[in-house]
Amino acid sequence: NDWSARDLQAWEYQPLGPFLAKNFASTLSPWIVTADALRPYRVSMPERPVGDPAPLPYLQVPDDHTWALELDVLLRTAAMRERGDAPFRISRARFDRAMYWSPAQLVTHHASNGCILSAGDLLGTGTISTPEPEGRGCLLERTWRGRDPIAMPDGTERRFLEDGDEVTLVGRAVAPGRPSLGFGRCTGVVLPA
Repeated sequence: NDWSARDLQAWEYQPLGPFLAKNFASTLSPWIVTADALRPYRVSMPERPVGDPAPLPYLQVPDDHTWALELDVLLRTAAMRERGDAPFRISRARFDRAMYWSPAQLVTHHASNGCILSAGDLLGTGTISTPEPEGRGCLLERTWRGRDPIAMPDGTERRFLEDGDEVTLVGRAVAPGRPSLGFGRCTGVVLPA
């Protein structure tokens, strides 16, 4: 996960685009999950909304698929951590229902202008969010720019991350009749500037 300072990103987006707002931290799980391991979790891509333009010819993939992945964002404040409280889930989204482009389309488009991709390269999909509040993938979206705070289990609220907050991302492949396939945890703590 690349961390984003959405307030700074909003300021620098016009005309520069994301720059300093995205260059200060990344968190990676130590686990590697292969495409072979994900094969039993393949699902068809959802149909595109009526009226959306067709993908460009090189992005039209017969029998295109994605993976049924469940993605959680957990938050634990410094006080919760000191008390030994469990993290609180603030978001859950399904990759296969939230993504507009398939993994094959993302890789193909990225490489279409001659960009060399090698084994081990990491590609970012962007924030994975659903229209429903519980599936919004970043705190700025989840709290509607801070207007709708999240009620934490200890009675506190969060509109934005604060110093000492711990964020954990958990991903797993899911399918009926199959065990879930975990991707490990990505955890980071917001430190004071």
